[in-house]
Amino acid sequence: MPTQQLLLRLPDDLVRRFKQIVPARERSAFVRQLLEQALPSADSDNDPLYLAALAVEQDTVLGAEMAEWEAATLDDGWNETPPVGRHP
Repeated sequence: MPTQQLLLRLPDDLVRRFKQIVPARERSAFVRQLLEQALPSADSDNDPLYLAALAVEQDTVLGAEMAEWEAATLDDGWNETPPVGRHP
C-alpha cells in the first residue's frame, strides 16, 4: 500500500509523552491505528453517526417536534450580533 508523509503540529507536552511511551519504530503504526479507529470508513453509508443522523432526519414525529421547538424559541430575545457601538 502506498504511503504519504504527513506533517502535524502538536503541543510540546503531548509530543514529549508520545515519544516517551511509543518506541520510535512503532510511532507511524500507532498513529495509523488511532486514525483507523477514530475515522469513519471510506464507505460512509455504514458510519454509525451518519446512520443515526439519517434516522433523525427521516423521523417525521421528531422533525415536527423540532420545528415546533424552533418556532417557539425563534424570538426568545437571543441576538447573535451585538448592537453597533456596544461591546460585550
